[in-house]
Amino acid sequence: MSARQEGAPRSLLITGCSSGIGHAAAHALQARGWRVFATARREADVARLAAEGLEALPLDLDDSASIEAAVGEVLERTGGRLDGLFNNGAYGQPGAVEDLDRDTLRAQLETNLLGTHELTCRVIPAMRAQGHGRIVQNSSVLGFAALPYRGAYVCSKFALEGLTDTLRQELVGSGIQVSLIQPGPITSRFRENARRAFHAHIDRVHSAHAETYRHVEARLASQDGKAPFTLGPEAVIAKLVHALESRRPRPRYAVTLPTHLFAALKRLLSSRGMDRVLLRSTRDERQ
Repeated sequence: MSARQEGAPRSLLITGCSSGIGHAAAHALQARGWRVFATARREADVARLAAEGLEALPLDLDDSASIEAAVGEVLERTGGRLDGLFNNGAYGQPGAVEDLDRDTLRAQLETNLLGTHELTCRVIPAMRAQGHGRIVQNSSVLGFAALPYRGAYVCSKFALEGLTDTLRQELVGSGIQVSLIQPGPITSRFRENARRAFHAHIDRVHSAHAETYRHVEARLASQDGKAPFTLGPEAVIAKLVHALESRRPRPRYAVTLPTHLFAALKRLLSSRGMDRVLLRSTRDERQ
């Protein structure tokens, strides 16, 4: 990366650090010498991150004032500079597409897409002014391969990928590099949070999918570590480090076997052929 204030460590803002990938990334990048600003939505999580030795700040992606305050605080502490942004914060809203009302789908997009977009736009001016920066978006295998009963999350990640591809093109020549990371199943509190969203927003009793929802519920109640091909959050770290530190970061980084496999199959198969593969891969959770 280009010049920084003499002796100052590279600075990095990470969202969604309360657990999982964000938590692992904050500690790993701090250990590599980055000045990490670890953010979380809940004050209790911010306090815990601070107790762990991280420079922690509150940031709620659903709240524009919170985003503005967090970015302002980071730039105040760094003298107006920011070397990297890792947009990791997100949650999954399960449910059949026909059972997603407008408010439920809007809430999913507010966090996973619109809040991430707003945060990104707020840090770009500082990166432009310094002549460099790295923006890394944590997408998903569901950013290019749709699975049933995950429509809201799929929608948010497909949109994030399209927005990111456009942003990458528009920032050519600015010194700002943009990358996507596409994890498959990773050990985290993702299922626990998804189960809460499922209970809060989906009518599981009166839906045409009521029978399938009983199996969806069982999947969400299980531990991520029991899911096939699940890796720990540290599996993402090597990709994140490359995206942040290499001279030529890649546009996309696949993580876990399902991501590599589905990406290859999507290039080879027709849409209907891909549908058959994806439906077969989730057959057990729907029976």
